Amino acid sequence: MATIYKEKILKEIEKIPEKHLKSIYNIIHLFKSELNMATKKNVKTETLAGIWKGSQIDENLIEEAKKSVFPILSEY
Repeated sequence: MATIYKEKILKEIEKIPEKHLKSIYNIIHLFKSELNMATKKNVKTETLAGIWKGSQIDENLIEEAKKSVFPILSEY
């Protein structure tokens, strides 16, 4: 099945004018690089779970943060 897609991609590339091939190469290279980065990242969101266990949260600090990030909402 992968061979079918490779053939389709190559046929599409053959139809692209020569002057645009550098852009196509850049797009493919960037896409491939992002795929490699995504597979190399093995970060689990659960890794921080529980680090604040037993900590007290000051609600005033949360309200101040909300006001600084969303000032228009603090009017309501």
